[in-house]
Amino acid sequence: MNKHPEIKAKGAPEWTSLYDHLLHVKIAVEKFASFTGHPVELARVGAIFHDIGKTHPVFQRQLNKTRPSQPFRHEISSLFFLPLIKREWQDAVIEMIIAHHKSMIRDRKGRGILDLDESEPDNLAFHLGEWEKWSATALEILQCFGIHTRPISSKEAEAAYEQVLEFCENKYRERGYSEWRGLLMGADHFASAMIMKSEEKLENLFIKPKLDFFSRKHPLYPLSYYPSESEKPHTMVVACTGAGKTDFLFRRCRGRVFYTLPFQASINAMYFRLQKELKNDNPNLNIKVLHAASSLIEAEDGDREDIVLQKHIGTSIKVLTPYQMAGIALGSKGFEALILDLRGCDVILDEVHTYSEVSQAIVLKLVDVLSRIGCRLHIGTATMPTILYEKIKKILGAEHVLEAKLSDEELNAYDRHIIHKIDGWNESSDIVKKAISAGQKVLIVCNKVSTAQQVFKGLKTAYPSTPALLLHSRFKRKHRKEKEKRLIGLDDEGKPTKEFNTSNEACIVVSTQVVEVSLDISFDLMITECAPLDAMIQRFGRVNRKRNENTIGKTKPIFIITPPEGIKEARPYDPDILKCSYEALPNNEILHERSLQEKIDSVFTEINFLKIEEHAVFKENGSWSISPLMNGNSWLMEVLEIDSVVCIVNADIGAYLDAPFQKRMQMEIPARYFPVRHLQRLEEGNCPFVIPDEAYDDELGFSQEAVKENKFNESSQFC
Repeated sequence: MNKHPEIKAKGAPEWTSLYDHLLHVKIAVEKFASFTGHPVELARVGAIFHDIGKTHPVFQRQLNKTRPSQPFRHEISSLFFLPLIKREWQDAVIEMIIAHHKSMIRDRKGRGILDLDESEPDNLAFHLGEWEKWSATALEILQCFGIHTRPISSKEAEAAYEQVLEFCENKYRERGYSEWRGLLMGADHFASAMIMKSEEKLENLFIKPKLDFFSRKHPLYPLSYYPSESEKPHTMVVACTGAGKTDFLFRRCRGRVFYTLPFQASINAMYFRLQKELKNDNPNLNIKVLHAASSLIEAEDGDREDIVLQKHIGTSIKVLTPYQMAGIALGSKGFEALILDLRGCDVILDEVHTYSEVSQAIVLKLVDVLSRIGCRLHIGTATMPTILYEKIKKILGAEHVLEAKLSDEELNAYDRHIIHKIDGWNESSDIVKKAISAGQKVLIVCNKVSTAQQVFKGLKTAYPSTPALLLHSRFKRKHRKEKEKRLIGLDDEGKPTKEFNTSNEACIVVSTQVVEVSLDISFDLMITECAPLDAMIQRFGRVNRKRNENTIGKTKPIFIITPPEGIKEARPYDPDILKCSYEALPNNEILHERSLQEKIDSVFTEINFLKIEEHAVFKENGSWSISPLMNGNSWLMEVLEIDSVVCIVNADIGAYLDAPFQKRMQMEIPARYFPVRHLQRLEEGNCPFVIPDEAYDDELGFSQEAVKENKFNESSQFC
C-alpha cells in the first residue's frame, strides 16, 4: 500500500512518488543481486533505505524549484535511519547510499558528506531539520515494505551521522571500488528510467542471446569456414572487409555481448543489422544502441548524470563505442555499476583503429581492465599495425588468444581497387563528371563535417538532377536514421528500394568517416581526402564491396587527394601520418591486399602510446588508485574529440519538453562540447544545448561554424 503518495522522489514531468520509486529500485536490485551474486536480502534493504531521506521537507521543496539556504543531500538524511538495520549489514548499506550521487569527498561541487561536514558547520542540524516530524512520515513509508520500525531519537540519528563520517574517513584511506555502490546505482538508474515499467523490463534481462545465425557458411567468406571453437577465451582476427570477420567474432561469444565500433555515428547501422539478423532466433532480443549522450563523460558543471549505460544493465547485446566503456579505467561516475554489468561478458572490439594516441591508449587500457575483470575479448581489424597487435596480445597472454588471419592466397581474391593520386578538389571535377555520365555511383569522403557540407553544396549545384545525399554525425538522429536507410537502399523487409546503394543509376553520396565501418554499401568510385592508412583502407571497403563470381578479380578506382602539410589543415589527423600514408600507397596501380600489412607497418613504425596512468584509476600492475565511494576525474572530456553533448534546434524546444525519452532522442543532434558551450542549455532529458534554427538544415545538418563568428570555410568549396 502506498502511504503518503504526496511525498515525491522525482519532480516534473514524472512526479514519481517516493514509495513507487523505492519499490521499483527494490525490484531491480533483487534481480541484479541475484545475477551478480550479492546477498539479495541485504541488497533489498539498501534499496528500500537509499532514498528515504527524500521525505525531508527541504527535498520536497526542492522538487518545486525552491532552493535551500545551503546544500542539502538526501543521502545523508537517509542514513539517519541506520539504527533500524542489522549491525552486520550497516557497512554495506552505507556504501549503497552515501555516494550514489556524489563522491563522499572531493566532489566537484563540494557536496560529498565529508566536504559538507567541513564546509558547513551546521550540516548535521540542517539535514536533521524537524526530525521528529518528518522521520515519522519516513517510518510509515518504510513499514509499507515490511521493515520493522520504531521511533528513532535525534540522538540516535546524530550517532548514525558520526558513524557514517568515521566509515567514510576510513574508506578514504583504502584503495579499490565499491561493488555495493555499483549495485545500487545500477538499480537506481534503471528504475528511474523505466519507472512503472521496471518490473516488466526486468523479465528480459541477463539473457544470453542465441547467435547461431553467425554459423552460416559461404565460399566467398573464407572466415566462415575457420573453426571458432577453442578453450582460449580471447580472439584476435586480422582480415579484410568482406571476409566474414564480424560473424567470426560473434561465433566466439558465449554470453551477453558488448559490441564496440570506433565511431559513434557508425553504430546505428550495426544496431539495425543485428536486430534484423538475430530476430528469428531471438524474437524478444534485448539489444540496445548507446548514443552520444550515453557517454560516461560528465557535463562541465558536474550536475548532469549520464545514466544511459546504467539503465541498460543486463541487456543481451549492447552496441556502443570503446569510449563509453573507458570509465571503468578512469573511475567515471557509475563505473562500478558498469564493471558489474561487464563481468563475465563477451566484449567485441571491432575495427580497432589507431588514428590517434588517445584512442590507442584507451583501447589498450580497456583490454587490460576488461580481461582482469573476467571478460572474454574478441578483437577484429583489417588494419592493425603489428606493434599494436603484439602489445594487445602480450596484455591478454599469447597462450589465451585464438588468432585467425587470412592466407596470401585468400587475400589475393580481395584485390579490388586501383589507387589514383590527385592534387585537389579541382582535379576531381572531371572525375565526377565522367562518372555521372557513365551512370556510376560516386562516394566522396571528407575528414571534416564542414568540408563535407561545402562539397555537397557544390555538387548539388553542379548536378541538380542527380540523386545526392550527405551523411555525417551532426544530423538530428531521426534524420540520420532516415539518411542511412536511404543510403543502404533497403526497405523494412530488406527489399531493394533502388536508391543509392541499390540504385542502378548515377548518384552521389558525400560523407565523413561515418562510412568507414559497418555500413554495408558498395559504390563504383571513391574520391577521398587523405587519412591515416588504416582509416583509408576501411573507407576503400565501401567501393566494389559486393563479392560474387563475376566481381572477383575486377577492380574499381579510388582517387586520393594530396594531404595538407599544416597541422590545422590536417585535423583531426597528424600531418606526418598523413604524409607517410599517402606515400605508402601506389599510384595508378592495383592495391594488393597481401601487401597491406607491410604498408601499415611502414607507416606506424613506432607508436608513442600515450600514458594515461596518471588519469586512470586502474593501473598497469592491476591495482586501483581510487578510494571507494569516489569518482575519477573528467580527463576524457578534456582530451577526446568525440560527440560528447547533444543539441536541439530552437524550434524543437516545446516538442522536446513534452516528448517521452525515445522521441526526445530523435530530435537530438550529437555535437562537440566546446563549440556550443556558450549556448542555452535545457535541464530536461539529455540536457541539450539549444542552437539557432538557421544553424541546422535537414539536408546539410548542423553547422557548428554557424554558431561561431566565422561561418564557413569557403576554400573547401567543391569546384
